[in-house]
Amino acid sequence: MPAEHDGYDGADPLMSVITDEPLTEAARTDPVLLAEHRTAAADVALLRDQLGIIGRALGEPAAAPHPAPVRAPRPRRRRRPLALAFGTLAVACAGALVAGLGWLVVQAGSGHDDAGGASATSDSRSDSREAAGTLFGNPRYLACARLVAEGTVTDVQQVPGTEQERITLGVTRSYKPEPEPKPDKAEDTVTFVQDIDARPRLREGDRALVGIPRNAATPDAVFVGERKIAPERAWITRSLPESRTLSCA
Repeated sequence: MPAEHDGYDGADPLMSVITDEPLTEAARTDPVLLAEHRTAAADVALLRDQLGIIGRALGEPAAAPHPAPVRAPRPRRRRRPLALAFGTLAVACAGALVAGLGWLVVQAGSGHDDAGGASATSDSRSDSREAAGTLFGNPRYLACARLVAEGTVTDVQQVPGTEQERITLGVTRSYKPEPEPKPDKAEDTVTFVQDIDARPRLREGDRALVGIPRNAATPDAVFVGERKIAPERAWITRSLPESRTLSCA
Protein backbone atom coordinates (compact mmCIF):
# COMPACT_ATOMS: atom_id res chain seq x y z
CA MET A 1 0.00 0.00 0.00
CA PRO A 2 1.93 3.10 -1.18
CA ALA A 3 2.64 5.69 1.50
CA GLU A 4 3.19 9.41 1.12
CA HIS A 5 6.76 10.71 0.96
CA ASP A 6 7.52 14.37 1.63
CA GLY A 7 11.22 14.03 0.78
CA TYR A 8 13.09 13.48 -2.45
CA ASP A 9 11.76 16.70 -4.02
CA GLY A 10 8.16 15.72 -3.32
CA ALA A 11 8.39 12.33 -5.04
CA ASP A 12 5.14 10.42 -4.89
CA PRO A 13 5.08 6.81 -6.22
CA LEU A 14 1.51 6.92 -7.55
CA MET A 15 1.83 10.30 -9.27
CA SER A 16 5.19 9.27 -10.74
CA VAL A 17 3.55 6.21 -12.31
CA ILE A 18 0.46 8.09 -13.56
CA THR A 19 2.49 10.91 -15.12
CA ASP A 20 5.26 8.53 -16.29
CA GLU A 21 7.76 10.74 -14.49
CA PRO A 22 11.04 9.02 -13.47
CA LEU A 23 12.03 9.00 -9.81
CA THR A 24 14.82 11.26 -8.69
CA GLU A 25 18.28 9.88 -7.99
CA ALA A 26 17.72 10.38 -4.25
CA ALA A 27 14.39 8.54 -4.36
CA ARG A 28 15.99 5.56 -6.10
CA THR A 29 18.21 4.99 -3.08
CA ASP A 30 15.18 4.43 -0.81
CA PRO A 31 14.17 0.71 -0.91
CA VAL A 32 10.79 1.53 0.67
CA LEU A 33 9.96 4.14 -1.96
CA LEU A 34 11.06 1.78 -4.74
CA ALA A 35 8.81 -0.98 -3.39
CA GLU A 36 5.86 1.42 -3.20
CA HIS A 37 6.60 2.63 -6.74
CA ARG A 38 6.46 -0.97 -8.02
CA THR A 39 3.17 -1.57 -6.17
CA ALA A 40 1.67 1.64 -7.61
CA ALA A 41 2.78 0.61 -11.12
CA ALA A 42 1.05 -2.75 -10.72
CA ASP A 43 -2.15 -1.06 -9.49
CA VAL A 44 -2.21 1.40 -12.40
CA ALA A 45 -1.51 -1.39 -14.92
CA LEU A 46 -4.41 -3.40 -13.52
CA LEU A 47 -6.75 -0.40 -13.77
CA ARG A 48 -5.64 0.25 -17.35
CA ASP A 49 -6.32 -3.38 -18.26
CA GLN A 50 -9.84 -3.16 -16.82
CA LEU A 51 -10.53 0.12 -18.65
CA GLY A 52 -9.25 -1.49 -21.86
CA ILE A 53 -11.74 -4.34 -21.45
CA ILE A 54 -14.56 -1.85 -20.90
CA GLY A 55 -13.48 0.19 -23.93
CA ARG A 56 -13.40 -2.86 -26.18
CA ALA A 57 -16.85 -3.89 -24.96
CA LEU A 58 -18.25 -0.44 -25.81
CA GLY A 59 -16.54 -0.48 -29.21
CA GLU A 60 -18.05 -3.78 -30.34
CA PRO A 61 -20.93 -3.45 -32.83
CA ALA A 62 -24.38 -4.04 -31.43
CA ALA A 63 -25.87 -7.46 -32.05
CA ALA A 64 -28.41 -7.57 -34.85
CA PRO A 65 -31.98 -7.63 -33.54
CA HIS A 66 -33.92 -10.86 -33.88
CA PRO A 67 -36.36 -11.00 -36.81
CA ALA A 68 -39.68 -9.50 -35.86
CA PRO A 69 -42.78 -11.69 -35.86
CA VAL A 70 -44.71 -11.28 -39.09
CA ARG A 71 -48.00 -10.62 -37.35
CA ALA A 72 -46.75 -8.04 -34.88
CA PRO A 73 -43.77 -6.06 -36.19
CA ARG A 74 -42.94 -3.34 -33.63
CA PRO A 75 -39.37 -2.18 -34.40
CA ARG A 76 -39.47 0.89 -32.15
CA ARG A 77 -40.21 -1.14 -29.02
CA ARG A 78 -37.44 -3.61 -29.88
CA ARG A 79 -34.86 -0.83 -30.07
CA ARG A 80 -35.80 0.63 -26.69
CA PRO A 81 -34.40 -2.28 -24.58
CA LEU A 82 -31.20 -2.23 -26.64
CA ALA A 83 -30.76 1.51 -26.11
CA LEU A 84 -31.50 1.07 -22.41
CA ALA A 85 -28.89 -1.69 -22.17
CA PHE A 86 -26.22 0.51 -23.75
CA GLY A 87 -27.20 3.40 -21.49
CA THR A 88 -26.89 1.18 -18.42
CA LEU A 89 -23.51 -0.10 -19.63
CA ALA A 90 -22.24 3.45 -20.14
CA VAL A 91 -23.31 4.45 -16.61
CA ALA A 92 -21.63 1.33 -15.19
CA CYS A 93 -18.40 2.10 -17.07
CA ALA A 94 -18.37 5.67 -15.80
CA GLY A 95 -18.94 4.43 -12.26
CA ALA A 96 -16.13 1.88 -12.63
CA LEU A 97 -13.75 4.60 -13.83
CA VAL A 98 -14.58 6.93 -10.93
CA ALA A 99 -14.37 4.08 -8.41
CA GLY A 100 -11.05 2.89 -9.81
CA LEU A 101 -9.46 6.34 -9.67
CA GLY A 102 -10.86 6.88 -6.18
CA TRP A 103 -9.39 3.56 -5.05
CA LEU A 104 -5.96 4.57 -6.32
CA VAL A 105 -6.16 7.90 -4.46
CA VAL A 106 -7.12 6.11 -1.24
CA GLN A 107 -4.27 3.64 -1.75
CA ALA A 108 -1.80 6.50 -2.24
CA GLY A 109 -3.04 8.39 0.82
CA SER A 110 -3.06 5.45 3.19
CA GLY A 111 -0.10 4.70 5.45
CA HIS A 112 1.06 2.67 8.38
CA ASP A 113 1.77 5.65 10.64
CA ASP A 114 -0.28 4.35 13.57
CA ALA A 115 0.66 0.93 14.96
CA GLY A 116 -2.68 0.65 16.75
CA GLY A 117 -4.54 1.25 13.49
CA ALA A 118 -2.38 -1.39 11.84
CA SER A 119 -3.31 -3.90 14.52
CA ALA A 120 -7.01 -3.17 14.07
CA THR A 121 -6.68 -3.67 10.32
CA SER A 122 -4.96 -7.02 10.79
CA ASP A 123 -7.71 -8.16 13.17
CA SER A 124 -10.38 -7.37 10.59
CA ARG A 125 -8.54 -9.48 8.01
CA SER A 126 -7.49 -12.39 10.20
CA ASP A 127 -9.12 -14.86 7.80
CA SER A 128 -6.48 -14.15 5.12
CA ARG A 129 -2.79 -14.80 5.72
CA GLU A 130 -1.94 -12.52 2.81
CA ALA A 131 -3.59 -9.55 4.59
CA ALA A 132 -0.86 -9.50 7.24
CA GLY A 133 1.25 -6.69 5.80
CA THR A 134 0.05 -4.45 8.62
CA LEU A 135 1.58 -6.94 11.06
CA PHE A 136 5.02 -6.62 9.48
CA GLY A 137 4.70 -2.84 9.78
CA ASN A 138 4.10 -3.19 13.53
CA PRO A 139 7.33 -3.34 15.60
CA ARG A 140 5.41 -5.05 18.43
CA TYR A 141 4.51 -7.96 16.15
CA LEU A 142 8.14 -8.40 15.11
CA ALA A 143 9.29 -8.23 18.74
CA CYS A 144 6.91 -11.06 19.69
CA ALA A 145 7.26 -13.21 16.55
CA ARG A 146 8.90 -16.61 16.82
CA LEU A 147 9.88 -16.63 13.15
CA VAL A 148 9.92 -14.08 10.34
CA ALA A 149 11.93 -15.35 7.37
CA GLU A 150 11.96 -15.66 3.61
CA GLY A 151 13.34 -18.39 1.42
CA THR A 152 12.44 -21.24 -0.92
CA VAL A 153 10.13 -24.14 -0.07
CA THR A 154 12.27 -27.28 -0.43
CA ASP A 155 9.84 -29.96 0.74
CA VAL A 156 6.12 -30.44 1.38
CA GLN A 157 4.90 -33.62 3.11
CA GLN A 158 1.47 -34.47 4.48
CA VAL A 159 1.50 -35.28 8.19
CA PRO A 160 0.09 -38.83 8.51
CA GLY A 161 -3.37 -39.01 10.06
CA THR A 162 -3.92 -35.25 9.95
CA GLU A 163 -5.20 -32.55 7.62
CA GLN A 164 -1.87 -30.73 7.78
CA GLU A 165 1.31 -30.52 5.72
CA ARG A 166 4.88 -30.26 7.00
CA ILE A 167 6.71 -27.46 5.16
CA THR A 168 10.50 -27.19 4.94
CA LEU A 169 11.79 -23.72 4.05
CA GLY A 170 15.37 -23.12 2.93
CA VAL A 171 15.99 -19.76 4.59
CA THR A 172 17.80 -17.12 2.55
CA ARG A 173 16.99 -14.22 4.87
CA SER A 174 15.97 -14.46 8.53
CA TYR A 175 14.58 -11.44 10.37
CA LYS A 176 13.45 -13.26 13.54
CA PRO A 177 15.46 -14.87 14.94
CA GLU A 178 18.42 -12.90 13.67
CA PRO A 179 20.91 -15.22 11.95
CA GLU A 180 24.20 -16.21 13.55
CA PRO A 181 27.38 -16.10 11.44
CA LYS A 182 28.35 -19.49 10.00
CA PRO A 183 31.86 -20.09 8.67
CA ASP A 184 30.70 -22.72 6.17
CA LYS A 185 27.81 -20.51 4.92
CA ALA A 186 25.47 -23.48 5.12
CA GLU A 187 21.83 -22.72 4.36
CA ASP A 188 19.50 -22.73 7.33
CA THR A 189 16.21 -24.59 7.11
CA VAL A 190 13.07 -24.24 9.20
CA THR A 191 10.14 -26.63 9.42
CA PHE A 192 6.53 -25.82 10.32
CA VAL A 193 3.06 -27.18 9.64
CA GLN A 194 0.07 -25.64 7.89
CA ASP A 195 -3.48 -26.80 7.23
CA ILE A 196 -4.03 -28.40 3.83
CA ASP A 197 -6.80 -25.91 3.06
CA ALA A 198 -4.68 -22.88 4.09
CA ARG A 199 -4.35 -20.16 1.47
CA PRO A 200 -2.02 -19.42 -0.10
CA ARG A 201 -1.02 -23.09 -0.17
CA LEU A 202 2.74 -23.50 -0.22
CA ARG A 203 4.27 -25.81 -2.82
CA GLU A 204 7.79 -27.03 -3.44
CA GLY A 205 9.83 -24.37 -5.23
CA ASP A 206 7.73 -21.44 -4.01
CA ARG A 207 9.56 -18.29 -2.97
CA ALA A 208 7.86 -17.37 0.31
CA LEU A 209 7.90 -14.96 3.26
CA VAL A 210 6.35 -16.34 6.46
CA GLY A 211 5.63 -15.02 9.94
CA ILE A 212 4.89 -17.27 12.92
CA PRO A 213 3.82 -15.79 16.29
CA ARG A 214 5.34 -16.87 19.58
CA ASN A 215 3.87 -20.13 20.92
CA ALA A 216 2.24 -20.87 17.53
CA ALA A 217 2.96 -23.81 15.24
CA THR A 218 1.48 -22.42 12.02
CA PRO A 219 2.11 -19.12 10.19
CA ASP A 220 -0.37 -16.27 10.42
CA ALA A 221 1.33 -14.40 7.57
CA VAL A 222 2.34 -15.98 4.24
CA PHE A 223 3.35 -14.20 1.02
CA VAL A 224 4.37 -16.03 -2.17
CA GLY A 225 6.31 -14.49 -5.05
CA GLU A 226 8.71 -11.55 -5.17
CA ARG A 227 5.98 -9.09 -6.23
CA LYS A 228 4.11 -9.68 -2.96
CA ILE A 229 7.20 -10.15 -0.81
CA ALA A 230 8.98 -6.89 -1.78
CA PRO A 231 6.53 -4.44 -0.10
CA GLU A 232 6.44 -6.57 3.07
CA ARG A 233 10.24 -6.74 3.15
CA ALA A 234 10.27 -2.94 3.11
CA TRP A 235 7.91 -2.79 6.12
CA ILE A 236 10.03 -5.32 8.00
CA THR A 237 13.24 -3.41 7.30
CA ARG A 238 11.62 -0.21 8.54
CA SER A 239 10.10 -1.71 11.71
CA LEU A 240 12.86 -4.12 12.76
CA PRO A 241 15.16 -1.58 14.51
CA GLU A 242 12.36 -0.37 16.78
CA SER A 243 11.26 -3.94 17.51
CA ARG A 244 14.68 -4.63 19.05
CA THR A 245 13.93 -2.03 21.74
CA LEU A 246 10.63 -3.68 22.75
CA SER A 247 9.96 -6.57 25.08
CA CYS A 248 7.28 -9.17 24.50
CA ALA A 249 5.16 -9.53 27.64
